[in-house]
Amino acid sequence: MFMRMNLLRSAWDKRHAPPHPALSPQEGRGRTSPTVTNCVLHPGDHTVNPNRREFLAALAVAGATLPAWSAPAARWPVTCRDAHLKATGQPDCWAAMKFLGVDGVELDVNEKLECSSLYYPERPYTLADADGLKRVKEDFRAQGRIISAFCMHNRLDERLEEEVAWTARLVKAAVQLEVGVIRIDVYPRKITGDAVLPFAIKACRQLCDTAAGTPVRFGIENHGKITNDPEFLDKLFDAVGSPKLGLTLDFMNFYWFGHPLNELEGIFRKFAPRAFHTHCKNLRYPEDRRNVRRPMGWEYQKHAAPLYDGDIDYRRAAAILRQAGYAGDLCLENECLKPFPKEQHPAILKKEIELLRSVV
Repeated sequence: MFMRMNLLRSAWDKRHAPPHPALSPQEGRGRTSPTVTNCVLHPGDHTVNPNRREFLAALAVAGATLPAWSAPAARWPVTCRDAHLKATGQPDCWAAMKFLGVDGVELDVNEKLECSSLYYPERPYTLADADGLKRVKEDFRAQGRIISAFCMHNRLDERLEEEVAWTARLVKAAVQLEVGVIRIDVYPRKITGDAVLPFAIKACRQLCDTAAGTPVRFGIENHGKITNDPEFLDKLFDAVGSPKLGLTLDFMNFYWFGHPLNELEGIFRKFAPRAFHTHCKNLRYPEDRRNVRRPMGWEYQKHAAPLYDGDIDYRRAAAILRQAGYAGDLCLENECLKPFPKEQHPAILKKEIELLRSVV
């Protein structure tokens, strides 16, 4: 039985209120974000084709039936992937969230519905049964934190039937915990070439069916060699044709893929209306490699950078999302810690959160 509309409205209002003063000292408030001098993004051509118009119209109609927790908010939550919490060195996940100053996390959930990155010595967290769901819900509420999205690590082309069953169980948990978005991945592990798109269409339709009658939606991450191609994404979204299917918009992954820096803003504007969730990370390439087409993943480990020291300007990215009516979170995903001394990791993550806080 789905929860009453007024309870969902209350939950959305609470999660988008300013952070609890004991949990977020708002160290980034009122401060100028670190200067990113290397990013000059230029608008691209954003002609809306008929299929895209149909999608936006369908999304508007669907929005009329969704509860208030999908409505745009004046302020977005700032979150991080729960996999980063242990890097803070704090004794448990709640202390880590408090240290970072995040509003909540993207929660990684495995096929057993275990939440292994949500570490807490006294008891592991699970979504697999009523008691586990109750504990997760009560503890997040007590700590004043939110789950902005669930994160699945899919193997759709290896075992579609099992993946659909897993997704159906996770959708039920999402409804119980008032989580509106599930991050998914259609990255192919077995199939290749012309078979990838038809399979992705089939799989995404089946996943969307598992959320029928609920406000839960799916955000495909633009990830790897397939979904960082705007043409592939357009074909996939148009063919599935469901307002349940959108994007976990990873700004840096488009840059990693090889798109020139001066073409990124056009890509961001194109897909911002489809964004349900985000991943925020950065790269800093040599000046002569920024505005040229590069091989996919070119020297990524060498040039991965903190948010505040990379080529992508997150103030501009946030402005694009705001213009598109985005209603999700800004979620930190850091992949640059390895070259830094371990003792610096907590401060780097905290400074990245401060940057995101300054642009919401």
